[in-house]
Amino acid sequence: MENRVVVTGIGLVTPLGIGIEETWSALIAGKSGVGEITRFNASEYSTRIAAEVKGFNAQDFMPKKEANRIEAFIAYAIAASRMALEDSGYKVDGDNANRIGVLTGCGLGGLHMLEVTAHTVDNAGPKRVSPFFIPMIIGNMAPGMISIHLGAKGPNSSVATACAAGAHAIGDAFDLVRYGKADAMITGGVESVITRTCIAGFGAMKALSTRNDDPQKASRPFDKDRDGFVVGEGSGMLILESLAHAQERGARIYAEMAGYGMSGDGYHMTSPSPDGDGAIRCMQAAIDDAGIQPGQIGYINAHGTSTPLNDLYESRAIKKVFGDLAPKVPISSTKSMTGHLLGGAGGIETVFTTLALQHGILPPTINLETPGDECDLDYIPNEARRANVDYAMTNSFGFGGTNASLILKKYVA
Repeated sequence: MENRVVVTGIGLVTPLGIGIEETWSALIAGKSGVGEITRFNASEYSTRIAAEVKGFNAQDFMPKKEANRIEAFIAYAIAASRMALEDSGYKVDGDNANRIGVLTGCGLGGLHMLEVTAHTVDNAGPKRVSPFFIPMIIGNMAPGMISIHLGAKGPNSSVATACAAGAHAIGDAFDLVRYGKADAMITGGVESVITRTCIAGFGAMKALSTRNDDPQKASRPFDKDRDGFVVGEGSGMLILESLAHAQERGARIYAEMAGYGMSGDGYHMTSPSPDGDGAIRCMQAAIDDAGIQPGQIGYINAHGTSTPLNDLYESRAIKKVFGDLAPKVPISSTKSMTGHLLGGAGGIETVFTTLALQHGILPPTINLETPGDECDLDYIPNEARRANVDYAMTNSFGFGGTNASLILKKYVA
């Protein structure tokens, strides 16, 4: 027998704020978290903007000594997980520790420390390399350190599927609880790679916006003047729990997980298939898994990267899946405000979708002034919208043609 699975806790570290209240209020107000890069001197780069996390202090969530031994992505993941667990009211102890696990998604891990250490080796020699170098860069250190800090000793794993990693992690965690391999999972996505090589690399691919003179207008999904995505950072974590377990302990329930789909394009290293084939099959798989019809979906949190190809092809895919109903489905890309968190995107966007169901407010797509060619759907332009939605979908698509779609359902006791 399959367990019903619900969301009972949320934690956020984003370019819009730290915690639920600060981030959600900024999101529905249509604020942008994009600005000039402060992490390094970007004056010689074609892209000099990013969506950085502001005001984060790792020592608020762990001892100073430990905070100095981990990379930012690990600190963000620990912080968001600690907030989510506290929000859920779940108490991990010796009796239940083996039944609560951690599963996170991360695309690039500790890229900053990799850069720093390569420089150290080249200029000072191998003997000057920190013994913490390897633990600071590997992506699975996020769930590992979360487990250490929070005492969760159940299933522990990390997903590295590029920009779909956070959503894949949540979907895989959903399955672990659904099929009884854990009572609860701490899950989501994280990324922090606003670094020299990341910006240079995506810049070399012509994937980034170069609207440096107006950063807050740079991320503009589905707009005809979109010219690339903006790199963001942060973490979004959730507590997924079996409904029976949550009810037994009297937990507050945000929403129910209803469906999970995944697919591969088998088409190109970086470009999605022009006909949207992979995205179509992924969304349809999630709908089928949820046991519903496309017409029951009342909101889509789109992948919506603000790149010319993604926004066009995702729109085509939505039209194919939803047919004549497609123009009536409210869609938004919250990347217009947070930038693109890469492997962390699915984490925060699943949280946003959960909060949209709970509050009955759909976040906007800001900077949408003139829709691009074939981008003629309802993208909730510029202002949040009140709507009573029963089912919502969130999409995440990654380089290599790896795709994930999640469906959440409004919880009714």
